[in-house]
Amino acid sequence: MAVTLADRGYFSWTEWSAALGDELRTATGRGEPDDGSHYYRHWLAVLERLVAAKGLADPQALRLRKEAWAEAYRRTPHGKPVELHPSGAEESRPR
Repeated sequence: MAVTLADRGYFSWTEWSAALGDELRTATGRGEPDDGSHYYRHWLAVLERLVAAKGLADPQALRLRKEAWAEAYRRTPHGKPVELHPSGAEESRPR
């Protein structure tokens, strides 16, 4: 997604690199280890921040969608595909 957004001109790779560097420095300042174990989380945080800053998505909508996916994941039996209903609201279903 980041590659596509950059290719379409929503942000430059220089902007992306600076934002990711800031995120990684902030994480180090919080005492997180610099061993790559949280890299994806930082990468996603930067993507979400840039998307919101550029007005490409509403931060509240992003938060609600993430919560809906987390809830769908928690309700899905092991080995079954996770399904997110179009409304984002989960239906009650047996576990």
